[in-house]
Amino acid sequence: MFLVHLLYICALPPYALLMPESLVLIPTYNERENIADMITAVMAQPGNLHLLVIDDGSPDGTAQIVKEHFEQYPGRLFIEERSGKLGLGTAYLHGFRWGLERGYQYIFEMDADFSHNPADLPRLLAACKDENYDLAIGSRYINGVNVVNWPMSRVLLSWFASAYVRLITGMGVRDATAGFKCYRAQTLQTLLKKPVKFVGYAFQIEMKFKAWKYGFKIKEVPIIFTDRTRGTSKMSGKIVREAVFGVLNLKISSWFADWRR
Repeated sequence: MFLVHLLYICALPPYALLMPESLVLIPTYNERENIADMITAVMAQPGNLHLLVIDDGSPDGTAQIVKEHFEQYPGRLFIEERSGKLGLGTAYLHGFRWGLERGYQYIFEMDADFSHNPADLPRLLAACKDENYDLAIGSRYINGVNVVNWPMSRVLLSWFASAYVRLITGMGVRDATAGFKCYRAQTLQTLLKKPVKFVGYAFQIEMKFKAWKYGFKIKEVPIIFTDRTRGTSKMSGKIVREAVFGVLNLKISSWFADWRR
């Protein structure tokens, strides 16, 4: 068995033998139209990025498309398959633990549908790695409103949701619901000490709120958010309701929590 492992290691390209540094997490459910192009785009970015796709049993064959790219990106592309649609938050939590166990120093969240531009990954990484921030957020609202292809009703919903979060929590983050982020490993290790309550839209708010309460340094990096052109959005009224009442729950619970690191 030892010989088998040794031969496998010797067969890997040099970059796969380096200590891992940066991991991109992409949860998927029925993203066959986007995932192949997304893998190619992420892997083309500088910095020896690794990519973990967390697929929730997509019936459209998303997972198989990911596996077909393994040979092209040995030691850099991975997949975790889960049975059933278990929620965005639980997918990211699964990915966080997977990445921390393997020693990644920087862990990203992003969507599979190109609403988050992979070309912005190096900018988020630079904020954490070079500027020493603990959490970098790809922000739609730090410099005005930078959203493309959304109807005005959804732009207003998203903008007012972030304003609502700031009002209730006192947190200064302009894009409180953003899902494009880079964490330092130490930041995630601290955040995961407390149970994460929400699995939907409110998950993104909860993670930022906890980072802020712990006193971590947060930077919003301006991005242009472009709505998906292929596939179907996973947004629903239930997710929005969870966010509205979840923010109140987070604020009240924070009064009784210990925020020492």
